[in-house]
Amino acid sequence: MDRRSFIKKAGVGAGATVAAAALSTPAIAQDRKEMVIVSTWPRDFPGLGVSAQRFAERVPQLTEGRINVTYFAAGEKVGAFDVFDEVASGNSQAYIGADYYWTGKHPGLAYFTSVPFGLVYTEMDAWMKYAGGQELYDEIQDGFGMKGFPCGNTGVQMGGWFNKEMESADDFKGLKMRIPGLGGDVLSKLGASPVALPGGQIYENLVSGAVDATEWVGPYNDYFMKFYEAAKYYYYPGMHEPGSQLSLSMNKSWWEGVSKTDQAIIEAACNEENARQMAETNANNGAYLTRLINDHGVQLRKFSDEIYDSFGSAAQEVFDETRQHSPLAAKIHDSFAKARGEIGKWSGLAETAYTLQRNRVLGLDG
Repeated sequence: MDRRSFIKKAGVGAGATVAAAALSTPAIAQDRKEMVIVSTWPRDFPGLGVSAQRFAERVPQLTEGRINVTYFAAGEKVGAFDVFDEVASGNSQAYIGADYYWTGKHPGLAYFTSVPFGLVYTEMDAWMKYAGGQELYDEIQDGFGMKGFPCGNTGVQMGGWFNKEMESADDFKGLKMRIPGLGGDVLSKLGASPVALPGGQIYENLVSGAVDATEWVGPYNDYFMKFYEAAKYYYYPGMHEPGSQLSLSMNKSWWEGVSKTDQAIIEAACNEENARQMAETNANNGAYLTRLINDHGVQLRKFSDEIYDSFGSAAQEVFDETRQHSPLAAKIHDSFAKARGEIGKWSGLAETAYTLQRNRVLGLDG
């Protein structure tokens, strides 16, 4: 898919997808709920946008038309960064996006997407479902009149695209990089200038030189963005987003007007898409990384230990500042840190240790 073709589809004039046809039975039609979903992703965006559209189609299927979904991609109804206020106000019923875009409203929201040195997908899923994460998400969302669930994950992200080699932490000084959330705050501690841009605006800013570097997701998603036309150095691993969770967040008044059965169906659809997007990402990243390297001359680089240690020191400063924001921010961080220690220790002992040994034995680590 040409990058420009699907970016253009997000512009004014793109039609909204009506994900369910009108029902013919008047009694059922009277009980039908309308659900307008606005998204932070452009229409037909590989991975992220496709996932959101898939969810929008799934809810009417599972509810047998009781919930009629109209989906708007970024820019079709409101701008990508305006969806939070759109839903909080009740103008639309739900958004699909990344909650770390709203750290200006409350820094604790970042933890429900991803934070530096945070949780990988399996750890995040465990925290959300069985270690207090969902309850804390409910608490912070309730303050804005909303109710949300995890509805996607892109896993461990790449460190980003750079137009020069990053040999030491000093190379970040003065660097203008597109990177949102607390990850941007970490780079700011190293002297960089983080820039917040929605996905549809990154390419033009990178090509024009308005930013020197950018992070996005990983090889599958990044391939279609054609970042390789402006930056050839592709760094890993990304400390900023190790398990980037996406969310469906609904206006709470609307949510409370939905039947218990359909509430359960919406939650189940979120769980389904949360796993499905991660599977899709994992299935495609390896193949697209090969294409980036072989077809487009991308040079894969690994951040040095010195750089990573600098990331770690800066991240601790950011966490300390975040905890001081409010009692709720401190409570969210402490719960996250507890999960990182307990769940993370086990995943390191089991999955990480096994994967490293498997790849060593089979020659998959070179």
